[in-house]
Amino acid sequence: MMVEPLLAGASISISDFKKNPSAAIAAAEGFPIAILNRNKPSAYLVPATAWAELVDRLEDADLAAIVRARADETPVAATLDEL
Repeated sequence: MMVEPLLAGASISISDFKKNPSAAIAAAEGFPIAILNRNKPSAYLVPATAWAELVDRLEDADLAAIVRARADETPVAATLDEL
């Protein structure tokens, strides 16, 4: 027997989810929901606001990586007209 990690605070069977997706989303109160198929997570439903926050954080992490990669570069003086 293999134990599957559940990466959400709430879960619902796929058959119950199909009956009333809007109610499941509302019941989760803005948090992700694990969609279970035969008691195993098959998907995660992430509300739009949580998804937007996640995308913002990923973009911030990407920008931070660029800053770290360029931290040792020698600055070049330039004017706005030269750009």
